[in-house]
Amino acid sequence: MKTNTSDFCTGGGCTAKLGAGVLSRVLSRLPKGPEDANLLVGYDSKDDAAVYRISEDTAIVQTLDFFPPMVDDPYTFGKIAAANALSDIYAMGGEVKTALNIVCFPESMDLNVLGEIMRGGAEKVMEAGGTLVGGHSIADSGVKYGLSVMGVIHPDRVYQNNQAVPGDKLILTKKLGVGIICTANRVGEASEEAMEEAVDSMTTLNKTGAEISRKYPVHACTDVTGFGLLGHLHEMLDGKLSCRIQAWDVPVIKEALKHADEFLLTAAGQKNRNHVGDQVRFDQVSFAMEEVLFDPQTSGGLLIAVEAGQADALTQELKIAGLPAAVIGEIIDRQDIEILVEGNNRI
Repeated sequence: MKTNTSDFCTGGGCTAKLGAGVLSRVLSRLPKGPEDANLLVGYDSKDDAAVYRISEDTAIVQTLDFFPPMVDDPYTFGKIAAANALSDIYAMGGEVKTALNIVCFPESMDLNVLGEIMRGGAEKVMEAGGTLVGGHSIADSGVKYGLSVMGVIHPDRVYQNNQAVPGDKLILTKKLGVGIICTANRVGEASEEAMEEAVDSMTTLNKTGAEISRKYPVHACTDVTGFGLLGHLHEMLDGKLSCRIQAWDVPVIKEALKHADEFLLTAAGQKNRNHVGDQVRFDQVSFAMEEVLFDPQTSGGLLIAVEAGQADALTQELKIAGLPAAVIGEIIDRQDIEILVEGNNRI
């Protein structure tokens, strides 16, 4: 089912997120209750989900994510939104158990559209091995959809986003550039092949990557979404570490570089640059590649910090499983600049 793009797809996905700087200011002013020793991960570390211990060998992983459409097919949008929400459980190293629908929908719009959105979401929940158990809907002026997801994990095996150590290698499991491709598609400039590649990436669960990673000494993990690779990497470094990124090794949807050179960019990407740009130094990196590194990703890949000696083996296993994974850099001791991105001017 196709909808009228001007009515349905008005620029959504993770490009619709509030900027990281705005969120940080708001969260810093929230009142905090008494400390709870069983709350293993809250919002203080800017992690992907909350983790709460309920027994010696079980903790609950809890997350929520929803947004407006970024594609004009409702069924595809439902799959993307669900995959994106489920990803937070995988980024923490968890296993999906249940999900609740979150729906905002205009009463004047064809309910078949809503049915297709929710069908796509339900299929992804089942693919994740979870159970859809209900949800909540409100009448709204625009379409928004997502999930609240609950997973489980052993309390000693939680992947936090800020526990990397110097010497760790950084692995990215999906290509960057989906935000730029979706922007180009909205104005009729993206090729059919590039849009298909972007949709395939956004609808791919991070389940396989997470399951494979559990065999290896992973120190930190996050998923790359609305704050772009560099924004989420900034959170991973947590003001304590630095890193070097080799731009030529970063997996990218190639057409995204072309559209970045044509200034088909997202406002969210510019917010990301404004928020974290002063923490980044580019050395012989093209403007287009800079923009891809700031580009907000919807249902992006996992960014994994793993013990250096195991990085190649993990990357190879991810590739065998069909993921475009690559080692893109390494964690180092804190330097005068937080993130150094090295290129050769063609990247």
